[in-house]
Amino acid sequence: MTLFKFLFRKSDLECPRCLGKTFVDWDDIRRLNKLLKWVPAPCAYCFGSGRVTPEMILKVPVDYTYLTIDLPESEMEKIKEQNPETLERGRLREVFLDDLIKYAENHYLYDKMDAQSIADLYLSTEDEAALFSLERQNLIRFIEKVIEMKRSEIN
Repeated sequence: MTLFKFLFRKSDLECPRCLGKTFVDWDDIRRLNKLLKWVPAPCAYCFGSGRVTPEMILKVPVDYTYLTIDLPESEMEKIKEQNPETLERGRLREVFLDDLIKYAENHYLYDKMDAQSIADLYLSTEDEAALFSLERQNLIRFIEKVIEMKRSEIN
C-alpha cells in the first residue's frame, strides 16, 4: 500500500453492505432483503476491501441489486459513475427478477405446478430477444428456491 493511500484510508468508512467483512454472507443478504437475488460472494460494493468512500455511499444505494461481483469491472464503474444506461439496465434487471419471482409463486400456489413445469411454461412464452434470461437448469434451480421460500412462509 502506498503512503498516499495509507494516509487517506482513514477517511474510508466500513462497508455498509458486508459490514467490513469483505464478503456478503446470508446474514447480509437477509438484512438487505436480497434473498433470491444475491448469493454469498465477495462484496461488490467495496470490491472486497471492507472499506468504502463516503462518495460511494452517497452515489450508490447499499442494496442496489445489480451491483454484484460477477459484473465486469467496467460495468461496476459505470454504476459508480451513475451512467444512465447502466442504471436503467440495473432497474430492468430488478424488475425482471421481481416479476420472475411472482410468476413462479403464482404458478406454484394457484396452479399447483412444480419447478420444472413452471420453467417449461416460462421458456415457452419467453421472447427470444429478452433482455434477461436464464438457462433452463438455472431457471429450474431458481424456481425451486422460490418454492422452498414459499413453503417455509406457509408452514
